[in-house]
Amino acid sequence: MLKNCLAVLPLVATAGCLALPPKGVEDQQMLAFDDAVDSIGCALDYEADYLAVELQTGLTREQIQQVANYRIAGGNGERTETGGFRLTSGACTPVAEPAAPVADATGDMATAG
Repeated sequence: MLKNCLAVLPLVATAGCLALPPKGVEDQQMLAFDDAVDSIGCALDYEADYLAVELQTGLTREQIQQVANYRIAGGNGERTETGGFRLTSGACTPVAEPAAPVADATGDMATAG
């Protein structure tokens, strides 16, 4: 019996960490949020960014912040250096930089990797 209880403990402990979508925000509004953030350069850093997303989505500032936090919790966004939000999924997925060429022992240039 004790083994069964201990086996379930990690599941119960992490249940509060699961990201739940914001209340009152529909799936279509979530998609509109992604499109709006994409249209302003994939980041919410300044007042003008938030206003543009509010106008495009019809969401309130609080709802926008909740959706941003939801996206971060789901691995689809990140905090910016200024404390804002950057979308990292869909059209805003960061492009990996190509490996820089390096010289091998013979002096020939080769691609790292």
